[in-house]
Amino acid sequence: MKRFYIHGAAVGAMLLFGLTFVWTKIVFKYYGPITTIFVRLLLSFIILNVLSFFLKKNQKINRKDILPFAISALASPFFYFYFENYGLELVSPTIAAIIVATIPLFSPLAGYIFMKEKLSLLNISGLLLSTAGIGVMMIDKNLNFQADPKGVLLLFGAVAAAIWYSVATKKLSERYNTITIVKMQNIISFFYFMPFFFVKEYQQFISVVPTTELIVTMLELALFASAIAFILFTYALKNLGVGKSNLYSNLIPVFTAIFSFFMIGEQFSMDKVLGMFIVLVGLMLSQGSLNFSFMNKKVKKVS
Repeated sequence: MKRFYIHGAAVGAMLLFGLTFVWTKIVFKYYGPITTIFVRLLLSFIILNVLSFFLKKNQKINRKDILPFAISALASPFFYFYFENYGLELVSPTIAAIIVATIPLFSPLAGYIFMKEKLSLLNISGLLLSTAGIGVMMIDKNLNFQADPKGVLLLFGAVAAAIWYSVATKKLSERYNTITIVKMQNIISFFYFMPFFFVKEYQQFISVVPTTELIVTMLELALFASAIAFILFTYALKNLGVGKSNLYSNLIPVFTAIFSFFMIGEQFSMDKVLGMFIVLVGLMLSQGSLNFSFMNKKVKKVS
């Protein structure tokens, strides 16, 4: 029964992460990317404070850790949300989810380059296959882009920011609980975004009369995407480990595609369906989900 709860938590987290792309697209009907992030960070900070109080997870921050927190918050939420939201403004939620789901795929590559970690042929094969799948989704038979190249580039910036975040947060996770880390990163990023908000989007923000759809969607983003999804994933991470938990990220674009179809009427061509399938196979291959043991040889870095 416990295993059911663990795996259920992982699936639930990915379902909510997948919904994030659709909810954000809905909010874009009212607010720009900066306002969406700004309000979401403030609401999630309040929610996480309430959760940490009731769960007794409040921790005092050591003064020497303020700079590491500031650096990790610069990676995410700041750069991650900045690139993701501006990229999502230009491409469909499904394409955005597919690209963001490649974070576990590129993490071993970053480890190989920056930390001299070993890289397997499965990692390399999965990377190449997923890249080809993204190409199928982006380019039609006449070699014309079906998605805005700028949006795609911005979303890969979000992928890079997420990998930077994982490296920057590693030591903090040894000293602080998850809620404390996310709460601190959210409030620091809130202040990072503040000047951009007042310079670029404040006038638009005050001109918008909030509708029920806007209020509900913003609360969904803050409560489910920034709080509950993260708690569920942390529970799965604790019990399954990093590798097995990350495998579930392959479900994010699947959930996003389903919800995009039913909630905002996103249409799917055969190219997009085929590309999605290739990317997902590449992701599973790179993480060892597919049993190609003869390929799983270690590639040593050439000195």
